Formats: sequence, C-alpha cells, structure tokens
Amino acid sequence: MSNETPEGDRIAKVLSRVGVASRREAERMIAEGRVKVNGKVIESPALNVTDKDRVMIDDAPMAAAEPARLWLYHKPSGLVTTERDEKDRPTVFSALPEDMPRVMSIGRLDLNSEGLLLLTNDGELKRRLELPSTGWLRRYRVRVKGEASKLDLDRLRAGIDVEGVKYQPMQVQFDRQQGANAWLTISIREGKNREIRRAMEAIGAVVNRLIRVSYGPFQIGNLKAGEVEEIKRRVLRDQLGLDGDMQPLEEPKKKPVRTRRNEDAHPKGRIAGGRTVGGKSAAKSGSKPAGGKTFSSKPTDGRPAGGKTFGSKPTDGRPAGGKTFGSKAPGRKPFGSRDDAGPAKGPRKFTPKKPR
Repeated sequence: MSNETPEGDRIAKVLSRVGVASRREAERMIAEGRVKVNGKVIESPALNVTDKDRVMIDDAPMAAAEPARLWLYHKPSGLVTTERDEKDRPTVFSALPEDMPRVMSIGRLDLNSEGLLLLTNDGELKRRLELPSTGWLRRYRVRVKGEASKLDLDRLRAGIDVEGVKYQPMQVQFDRQQGANAWLTISIREGKNREIRRAMEAIGAVVNRLIRVSYGPFQIGNLKAGEVEEIKRRVLRDQLGLDGDMQPLEEPKKKPVRTRRNEDAHPKGRIAGGRTVGGKSAAKSGSKPAGGKTFSSKPTDGRPAGGKTFGSKPTDGRPAGGKTFGSKAPGRKPFGSRDDAGPAKGPRKFTPKKPR
C-alpha cells in the first residue's frame, strides 16, 4: 500500500474554487451523477484532479478559475439566502443585478433579517471567512419589544444555553428606548443559525427587527437596501493578507538566531563598542540591557554601554564619551577651580631666556 499523497486537489475543492458551488453543494452534484472526469461519471468526491484532467459539469466543460472577488450586498427583508427555495419564495440571488457573475453568500441572513451580506465568486474564500477560527465580529442592530431595563441582558453577556445549544458570550449594548421598543447593539463571533433571535427569546424578548451592520472589517456604511458594492482588490488583499490564488502574500520573516560568543574572550559579557554578547550582559544586575544603551539606569562599573548616558551619572568620574550632560565629574578639575589641595594652578609664566 502506497503512502504517497495523490497529486492535485479534491474534486469538490476544485469545483468550489472555480465558483461552481460550495464544497457541500459540489458533493451533492457528484452524488447526483452530474460531474464527469476524463469522460467518466464519478460517484465519490474522494478523487484528486489536476490541470491535466478534463472535468465536465452537466456535460459542459468546467470554466477556468477567476481571481477571487468580494461584494457587499445590503439584503432587504423578505428574501431567502439560497439559490433555490422549495416554497418558491424570492431569493437573494434572483434579486441581484443582471451583470453580476455567479456568486455565493458568505454566511446567511434569514428571511426577516436585513443588512450586510458578503458575496464571493470563490468557494475557498467563502469557506475561509465562514470558519469560526477566523474570529471576525458580526455586529447587529436589534430592535426588541418591551423595555430593556426588564431584560436580563447579563445572561447573554455570560453565554447562554438554549435547548442544548451553547452560545458564546455576546457583546450587548443598550442604545435607546423608542416607545414600546428598545434598540440594542449585539456583537457575536459564531453566527449560528438564528442565534440572536433564539437567545433573545430565551430571556423573554421578541425581536421585531434585526439588521447586520458589519462583518469583520467590512461595514454596510451608506449602502442602500438592494445595492451591491464590490470590494477593491487592494482592500481585499490588505484585509485578508491573500492573493488571487488564496495564498499568503509573503512568507513570515524568520528572526535571526543570535549565538553566545566565548565568554573567556569577553569575561564581562561586553565586546567592543559597549554591546553585550548574546543580547544579555554577563552581570546579573540587569543594569546593562541588550543593545548597548542604558536608559535612566546607573551602570555598576562607571562605563555605560554604548558610550553615552541618558539621565544617569557615572560613578567612577569618567563620563561616557568624555562629555557630561548637566552633571559634574568628580575625578577631574576644570580649569581655574579650587579643591581641598589649594588653589588650582594658573597659567604658566613665560620667562624669556637671557642672551648668551
């Protein structure tokens, strides 16, 4: 049995990448016998394909992958976030402009919810942004019936269990009371099905309006209901750190590894220039930090690292670099000064020599 990893990617991932469908929907298409590889109908998604393989969907060649794109859509209330609805209700995708390419929604908003919905043509981008590990905050404006002062909002802030479903702590802020209704701002990270509505019902509140205003770094702003706005590629790259192939833009830089030099050659842990060996001074007092400079500290040997002091006084009378900044060096006598030994020597007198 070979342990080698097959070349290429799983067929469901490839179909998702080119925007045919999400991975789950692609697996369903495969089970229905709608996908062929090299002229043969496949029955399982456990198949890797490469660029050399011919893939067909509904007897039509699979299109080449396009660069990943992202749109902001202000979903109105009354639309279902699905491609085909069993009850024949209007859907988000049927309401999009005609010049839009085939897109998928990142997450969902239920029938009566409105606000920001992210759309993409890339199945891998959809999957990446839906993962809880992304940790993106989704913020909602929520209108509930009744007075906010009578609601136990702390239960939501602490995390709540509703019929066996555990919801993570929510960020809940009271905005204002407007007649018989109260407006709240609620932020969540998981985005489980009808999470806010079910959590509010558990504390006795009824949600009569729910508007998503942001999804991670993307905000609805002044986008009107039904309008679509594409995110610029530069913004998409900066926010996600990815290129069109969904790969990191650059590898993280490795930090240089510093090796400790031979302490016999530098017994005090200092080399020329006042720097320390291996980033740490051999003295354990911590008075000489790595980098060769001291900041408002007193060196123990009177020779500060780097040759300069910042707000400190040398202890042996030899100022760093031969200069003092607002301090007196006790070991040297300025010209014309006095000390305990008597007056300082004045200038030498010149006595001309007698002619021979």
